[in-house]
Amino acid sequence: MAFDITPYIDMKPAEVRKLIREGVIDFPTAGMCRGYAQANLAILPPEYAADFEQFILPPEYAADFEQFTKLNPFPCPVLEIIRGTPETHAMGEGGNIVTDIPRYRIYENGVFTKELTDASEYWKEGYVGFLIGCSFSFEEALMAAGIPVRHIEMGRNVPMYKTNIQTVKSGPFEGPMVCSMRPMTPEQAQKAYDITVKMPNVHGAPVQIGDPEKIGVKDVMKPDYGDPVEIRPGEVPVFWPCGVTPQAAVENAKPPIVITHAPGHMFITDILNTELNDYLEAQKHRE
Repeated sequence: MAFDITPYIDMKPAEVRKLIREGVIDFPTAGMCRGYAQANLAILPPEYAADFEQFILPPEYAADFEQFTKLNPFPCPVLEIIRGTPETHAMGEGGNIVTDIPRYRIYENGVFTKELTDASEYWKEGYVGFLIGCSFSFEEALMAAGIPVRHIEMGRNVPMYKTNIQTVKSGPFEGPMVCSMRPMTPEQAQKAYDITVKMPNVHGAPVQIGDPEKIGVKDVMKPDYGDPVEIRPGEVPVFWPCGVTPQAAVENAKPPIVITHAPGHMFITDILNTELNDYLEAQKHRE
């Protein structure tokens, strides 16, 4: 389904987050808030259960998931971990991970059960939120280099596929790496590789160029998530690790409940794409 992001291209992130919170925006965020990084979301059950009569939840889900992100840094680069309340700080002071994303998905025991525009009712004490780097962040660099980003041109969500590349297991979390795809010429693909290999905190370099079947993708016109896009003569499909990978891992881990973003519907941060990598590297050195 096509949608129009034109009014939101040059808005500030806080302005767009407010419109999302108010229900004005309920569609994918690619191309909004030009220059600013966007993030995927996963919210896991408590690390501890204060009242076992109410919460019969193993204490390791959030910790195992955090380790999963460390073992799989390219599909799951963590930008911020949110504890205590759903409010964000590092990625956007005053943001809220349960109201400021256009659409959320609820998984119960590993099964996707509903999609909604506000997840406030699901947040409970002890829940842990993870904002994960998004390929939408490197798309700005691609476009600046004259490389087309087809799903933005077509007003569609990016196509995403479950692949035969397996993630590194942590506790109950494991499964296929999900990859997003952008068609381009081989020359553009090489240029895109050179650009994104320098951006490890937003998925890094492509994992496959030109041969979808090598990573288990049988039909590029039938993505597992998002929308199909046109591949023109002379173009090849180029696949990057994708932050929807945790949703595939959640299906295997089967926690009692997990809250994620709906694919393509991101949290827009206050950090510029051009500053994100240096910011995160500095954070690592402070830890």
